[in-house]
Amino acid sequence: MCVQERVAVSPQVLERGGFLTSNTLKVIAVAAMFFDHFCSVFAVGDPVFLEWLRVPGRLAAPLMCYLIAEGYWHTHDLKKYMGRLFLFAVLSHFPYVLYYHLTWWKATSVIWTLFLGLLALTAARQPHMPFPLKLAAVGGCCLLSYPADWNYVGVLWILYFGLYHRSFGRQMASFALIGLFLHVLPNLFHFGWEHLYQCGIFLAIPLLACYNGRRGRRSRVIKWGFYLFYPLHLLLLLGLRVITGV
Repeated sequence: MCVQERVAVSPQVLERGGFLTSNTLKVIAVAAMFFDHFCSVFAVGDPVFLEWLRVPGRLAAPLMCYLIAEGYWHTHDLKKYMGRLFLFAVLSHFPYVLYYHLTWWKATSVIWTLFLGLLALTAARQPHMPFPLKLAAVGGCCLLSYPADWNYVGVLWILYFGLYHRSFGRQMASFALIGLFLHVLPNLFHFGWEHLYQCGIFLAIPLLACYNGRRGRRSRVIKWGFYLFYPLHLLLLLGLRVITGV
């Protein structure tokens, strides 16, 4: 598969009428993620309350997937973009499995899902690749994502966010259908009504509707902080878990 360098799309094409930049969405995503990861281990109290405490954290994955698809269209060097995601997927693996007490070869973090979603979108956008090969590539990415957090749901979100880049309505329709039939309903079927909090993913829709298509202030701190935050916050929480014995 030929990975071509991309030129950033004209701001006039991407701008929408919202007031949130991609930098703002990144901050919201990492804040929601930190809150969710902290509460999933350290929060105590009524079980029903604890389940609903997970609602804000449902924002993180949809926002991150959307930002990865946006990054595909904005990046000047797709190979480097993929390389960064792969690197941080590797760096995040052991902090993730250690924090959640998972078997290291049976699970991995959402960063692996983000990498595979970007790979699937890149394959689907190859102009000279036959459709059956595109379908096989996307299917392969979905299969490889299976052990990861948000697995094929995240891969498909990134794929359709990217393919429908110029149609917000189609983006959100695809997001809602994938989220409902591949995430919310299966969780309700397997775990019962206490997992109704998974509907929190749909809170991402009004936030994304406020996105204006702009990056915001250019900052290396924000650019690299988005990648570094994931493994570093897990290491911090892991240390806290060891200290407290939780």
